[in-house]
Amino acid sequence: MSSSSSSESNNLPLKPIPGSYGSPFFGAIADRRDFFYNLGREKFFTSKIEKYQSTVFRTNMPPGPFIASDPRVVAVLDAVSFPILFDVSQVEKRDLFTGTYMPSTALTGGYRVCSYLDPSEPKHALIKRFLFSLLAARHDKVLPLLKSSLSKIFMKLEQDISAEGEADFNTISDNESFNFVFKLFCGVDPNQTKLGSKGPKLIQNWLVAQLAPIVTLGLPKFLSLAEDLLLHTFPIPPFLVKSAYNKVYNAVSGSATEALDEAVRLGLQREEAAHNLVFVLGFNTFGGVKVMFPSIMKWVGLAGEGLHKKLADEIRTVVKADGGLTLGSLDKMTLTKSVVWEALRIEPPVPFQYAKAKKDIMIQSHDARFEIKKGEMIFGYQPLATRDPKVFERADEFVADRFVGEEGEKLLKYVYWSNGRETEDPSTENKQCAGKNLVVMLGRLLLVEFFLQYDSFSIEEKTPVLGPAIAIKSLSKAKSV
Repeated sequence: MSSSSSSESNNLPLKPIPGSYGSPFFGAIADRRDFFYNLGREKFFTSKIEKYQSTVFRTNMPPGPFIASDPRVVAVLDAVSFPILFDVSQVEKRDLFTGTYMPSTALTGGYRVCSYLDPSEPKHALIKRFLFSLLAARHDKVLPLLKSSLSKIFMKLEQDISAEGEADFNTISDNESFNFVFKLFCGVDPNQTKLGSKGPKLIQNWLVAQLAPIVTLGLPKFLSLAEDLLLHTFPIPPFLVKSAYNKVYNAVSGSATEALDEAVRLGLQREEAAHNLVFVLGFNTFGGVKVMFPSIMKWVGLAGEGLHKKLADEIRTVVKADGGLTLGSLDKMTLTKSVVWEALRIEPPVPFQYAKAKKDIMIQSHDARFEIKKGEMIFGYQPLATRDPKVFERADEFVADRFVGEEGEKLLKYVYWSNGRETEDPSTENKQCAGKNLVVMLGRLLLVEFFLQYDSFSIEEKTPVLGPAIAIKSLSKAKSV
């Protein structure tokens, strides 16, 4: 039985997994067209749930031919079945970070970086120990560095709203967030390296080369065939972004000398550690913040002035009582904590998770049990699992205080954004995000610093590509702090 099973699971009926892969090649192409263009990704899954009357079913997942050799998966789309993806005693995570395809290692210096390693591989524990060591060593730098970066973000937002009537939050946030992440991990301002201010753009080009097979640009429908051919049919050649990657790699390897010395002391080769550090800095951390910061601001912005006032009151009361902001202050802000968790629940930064069955395993949904055979690929679309209406009331709504209080906190075990339960911690034995606690802290600090300076704000949603995109339309400066 899988870890998602309970003592009651034997009472559930054992059913064959519904669904179909269609004919070879053409079935995968048809599912890809539905996923990106005909239905869109949300309706792609919900229509199949409705068709099969099951949250567990067989389907193809993009990109399919000719990037992925086997697009067939068993989808697990509810809060009960989804955690099988975390149970590394029963599933393997080798080379599955991006899904049914793996980007060329030419994009990561020729190395399989930590995200693509299974915990059973010795290098996994070694690299993750290095990351834990780095995060612990830099912990005290988070608050002052982020405070500085956020003040620059807010200043630029004000300037652009004043000059143009709105501010592109994503671009402004990306620029300063990259500077923050680089300083945090490397101990140097990237503007003092040969990168200058080009870091975010270089990283974005590198990210696109890896993620193009599973994204759409939101182009008009008549261009969908061209986009499908260019992005989803053949991989972007690594040489197109090699120069961009090398510039970031050289800046990291030349700046993060203290971190890389520690990696060597732990037993890693310096070059391999440097490529892993680029991936953690550029993909995991900057890539995560690039999605999470706009997401938090989007949901809080849409919630309106009522929530803004409650957040401002809580944040200012705690900071005043503590005589200033400390990391300890954050734990006292129950609504602020809940808002960040709720944003991560309703719009997780990494929507797709994959694993491969190590053996024949039994999983369960709310309604039935299913047997997955050894070697079958298991796929989870997290936004549906974390919006499971059988677990969360008003599951499709942003409920700011959802996780406030003892009853609210009991629901945290169903928040999966970190590739694990929010109630669990990352270790060398699992695939949970090494920076899980850092990411949550960054989200809270964004809100704290914002509502120390502003009473309210308004936003407008823009076309998303690698995550939500927003414009800030207005900012109301704090009348009392």
